[in-house]
Amino acid sequence: MHPGRSGRSLGERAARSGVARPEAPTAPRPVDTAAREGRARGRHCWVHDPPGAPGVWPGLLVEWRQSDGGWSGRVTYAVAGPQGTVLVEAWVPAALLEQR
Repeated sequence: MHPGRSGRSLGERAARSGVARPEAPTAPRPVDTAAREGRARGRHCWVHDPPGAPGVWPGLLVEWRQSDGGWSGRVTYAVAGPQGTVLVEAWVPAALLEQR
């Protein structure tokens, strides 16, 4: 407590809250590296040339799975279609994903 104040300071209350400080940002890594470490849930990503939609599309990586063929990410991404934007959800090989 500080003289002239009634109660703890904001810093003191934050320290006692039990909520950890946010981690410092790290250098970007390729998404497939993050997959092996199991830390890439709910991450924004770029989806490169998904089936039926050539180009690079913004997406959200939701989940990872590993099979004999390697890692795949379940992503949702928006694609421009003839009737407007379409939201797609699909399992995409990790090689087609890039961390944003």
